[in-house]
Amino acid sequence: MPELPEVETTCRGIEPHVLNKPICNVLVRDTRLRWPVPADLASALVGGQFLRVERRAKYIVLHHTDGFVLAHLGMTGSMRIVAAGEPVKTHDHVDICFDDGAILRYHDPRRFGSIHWIAGQDLGHPLLDTLGPEPLSDDFSGRALYARSRGKTQAVKLFIMDAKVVVGVGNIYANEALFAAGIDPRRAAGKVSLARYQDLAQHIKRILSYAIARGGTTLRDFVGGDGKPGYFKQELTVYGRAGLPCVTCSKPLHEVRLGQRTTVFCTACQR
Repeated sequence: MPELPEVETTCRGIEPHVLNKPICNVLVRDTRLRWPVPADLASALVGGQFLRVERRAKYIVLHHTDGFVLAHLGMTGSMRIVAAGEPVKTHDHVDICFDDGAILRYHDPRRFGSIHWIAGQDLGHPLLDTLGPEPLSDDFSGRALYARSRGKTQAVKLFIMDAKVVVGVGNIYANEALFAAGIDPRRAAGKVSLARYQDLAQHIKRILSYAIARGGTTLRDFVGGDGKPGYFKQELTVYGRAGLPCVTCSKPLHEVRLGQRTTVFCTACQR
């Protein structure tokens, strides 16, 4: 699944190609995403322009003259710029076409993603209303994690992956941050000290920032908005490395399932 760095990479990749350009057409080839593509998407967008592109959690927010397009990439989706005349592939579900020939194309093989239209100047939406702070913002800190975790018995990895606690810390980066902080992902969230949460929060910020700078993590067929792959996968320390030597102590990395997600860690270095 594209996670926060991949979505941020997508936003940065498409933004220079879509801002302040008249939208001349919208082609919806398949409405069957996680929620149906709005029937009025074309009539809402054509004639207007995108004024800004931003990310909120794992959502792409396209600020339009008359409202907002809210898009999620689901498990295998991508949103990228293609030239007019580029052949349409299977699972290219939506094209937003600009008068200079550029096309913003939404591709989603498993159709777990979504595209929503929010009319007006208020970005409020049920999918956004309960989201926690952005991990790269000043609102996110180790002290905030510590306060939210008191009394919680769930595994700390699942705690930091809860979007109501902090958005965008998906499976890949939760594995990596917990390893960097030396915290066993199975440990109860309420049993982690303030000092260790402060360390963990700093590693989450550092790892996400670095992954964004590296263009995200290429898993399966993910590419950024400019069509280029991410390169952070080459530098993963634990995710996808079960059974391989720990980069710190050389002992084989251990794999378990937490919340039905693959979790890889070092039994010696993480406690």
